[in-house]
Amino acid sequence: MSAPADRTESAITLTRIDPRSPFAVDTRPLGRQPGSMRTMTRMVPAPASLAAGMASVPEGSDVELDFRLEAVLEGVLATGTVRARYQGECGRCLDAVSASFESGFQELFHYPEEDAYGRPEEGADADADEEDYYLEGDLLDLEQVVRDATVLALPLSPLCRDDCPGLCAECGVKLAEAGADHGHGERVDPRWEALRKLGLDSGDS
Repeated sequence: MSAPADRTESAITLTRIDPRSPFAVDTRPLGRQPGSMRTMTRMVPAPASLAAGMASVPEGSDVELDFRLEAVLEGVLATGTVRARYQGECGRCLDAVSASFESGFQELFHYPEEDAYGRPEEGADADADEEDYYLEGDLLDLEQVVRDATVLALPLSPLCRDDCPGLCAECGVKLAEAGADHGHGERVDPRWEALRKLGLDSGDS
């Protein structure tokens, strides 16, 4: 005798999270007992479009995640640190810049509302805040959390060094290489050039 359709369906947890994703975390070992805790460390490839201003984390480069999962009444609290290396251009002289950085994060992943059979209720999160995060089955996805933490930590205008003098506004040469005596002589505002010539002509007469 075949099992009722609803019972068969209840044994299947539908999720949009790919369990093979490096950002997917299985929370079953944690359990749902408030107070239980696990710590984890992962090296994941940087996803695409991790950029802010003139700095970005190259796609596929190493991103280290060091995080803790805690079971609480509402869900699973994820607290951790993102460590990576960005590349970009100096905001003053446009030289290539590369530096390591780290950023912290803390997000609550809510438990999904379930019916009497343990199935996620359709439309249960329709009124939920769009910025809230939810577990899907026993999985949580850290990718968006890592994205947010990374982009907020990236410098909009990185510097090759704190005292970088930048480029010459006249010729574009790097002032750090041109030296302190670099200059282009006295320049006259072109709007006053006609008056200057007039004065010279009067002096010659």
